[in-house]
Amino acid sequence: LQGIERYTGTIHQVGCTSVAYDSNYLFGAAEAAARQADATVLVVGLDQSIEVETRDRIGLLLPGFQEELVSRVANASRGPTILVLISGGPIDVSFAKRNPRIGAILWVGYPGQAGGVLFGTINPGGKLPMTWYPESYLANVPMTNMALRPDPTSGYPGRTYRFYKGPVVYPFGYGLSYTKFSKLIEAPPRVSVPITNSCVANSAMLTSAIRVTNTDCNVLSFGVHVDVENIGQMDGSHALLVFSSPPAGKWAAQKQLVGFQKVHLAAGSRQRVTVGIDVCKHLSVVDQSGIRWIPLGQHTLHIGDDVKHSIFVQRRN
Repeated sequence: LQGIERYTGTIHQVGCTSVAYDSNYLFGAAEAAARQADATVLVVGLDQSIEVETRDRIGLLLPGFQEELVSRVANASRGPTILVLISGGPIDVSFAKRNPRIGAILWVGYPGQAGGVLFGTINPGGKLPMTWYPESYLANVPMTNMALRPDPTSGYPGRTYRFYKGPVVYPFGYGLSYTKFSKLIEAPPRVSVPITNSCVANSAMLTSAIRVTNTDCNVLSFGVHVDVENIGQMDGSHALLVFSSPPAGKWAAQKQLVGFQKVHLAAGSRQRVTVGIDVCKHLSVVDQSGIRWIPLGQHTLHIGDDVKHSIFVQRRN
């Protein structure tokens, strides 16, 4: 509140006296304030009464009457509504994401005393460090099952961005900026993997994958060059996340993070970033027995959903 008052006048109303407040008694005053304001900032979320060591959360929704508060105040607001979420873990805010009256959603974790993001003093450049699942995800994920891989026979959907393929509120690595960045990947079109174990050189398995213990990992590395350009009107930082996906088939993992780097670019400037790729680590998968394999065929390096580069991995005779 003090930070906002440095920029403009404010009308402050408490909608809930605690995160698990179970009454809408104070909502009327909050709605009245929103009707007067040119813009409304709603700060909601969790605290250590909900998430802390030795205490498990019972759901992914906003606790108490906070969801009703957000919806009512957003609908009453005369101007745009900005939703600020304070939490250490994900929250299912699908209702707010769908609400056209809410113009921005900002997750701040458990922040320090100063930010500057709301008024553009600071350009946000962070990425979500976890997947934000919908509340319905919990119905299929018992806390007694820590398996990462999905199990279609039981309906278990799997865990983490590497294995889970269902709907999400926001994916791992998601994050917006007040500017725009373009990216271009430059990397080799193919990689040849030598066989160092003569005993398995003629194995039928080598037509689909090579076990990492049967090759020389020391010679299997290359650089991926990414040209990042700030094509917007504002200086900003960009967290560059590079993922790899194995060829289509029986491999359970759909993708994995293979490298990341953060760059700060002035508006209109460009920078080349190099991410090192270790084939045995970054283009491999681990089967259910814990054995690491390098699948043969077309792998995909990608940044987000739109910037992709194909690398064909083949056996070197």
